[in-house]
Amino acid sequence: MLKGLSRFLNKWSVITVMLIGVVAGIIFWGGFNTVLELTNTESFCISCHEMKDNVYQEYRNTIHYANRTGVRASCPDCHVPKDWTHKIIRKIKASNELYHKALGTIDTPEKFDAKRLELATHEWERMKANDSRECRNCHNYDYMDYTMQGPRGSAQHPAAFEEGKTCIDCHKGIAHELPDVSPLSDEQKKEYNLD
Repeated sequence: MLKGLSRFLNKWSVITVMLIGVVAGIIFWGGFNTVLELTNTESFCISCHEMKDNVYQEYRNTIHYANRTGVRASCPDCHVPKDWTHKIIRKIKASNELYHKALGTIDTPEKFDAKRLELATHEWERMKANDSRECRNCHNYDYMDYTMQGPRGSAQHPAAFEEGKTCIDCHKGIAHELPDVSPLSDEQKKEYNLD
């Protein structure tokens, strides 16, 4: 009888531990995803004065902020991938930004301007390497009606598509002011399509 009771308690102990583990996992995962999504909001992005006082002010004067259709691309729409794997990788890389926030690397407009070209080239390289993935969440060559575009866009978009170009190759400065590119060599300017 004691062996039967012991087996019964052991069986329920294992089940109890498993249930506690599942519930704890759900709570952890829910909390993790909640925090992850909270860090993917415009209000979170501009909670740092470095962003609010610099690039956010520029962005507010662009078509991505306000336009005739009312479609708005906010900070995370352009800077954070939608799919989970790439989003986590981007968040891990963004920890470097938190490190520099703590150091005060760009905490004044003067420091920001001094680093602006470096910051921009990192972002251009990231977008070039991922084929402007975040742009393509809203814009896609396959769905563009070139006849509805202006003469310049209707001529250049098909040509860019044929050449294998990606959005960032031609659309730098679409949501933020271009940095002073004079420190770049002619080769670098050509690489970034700034010539």
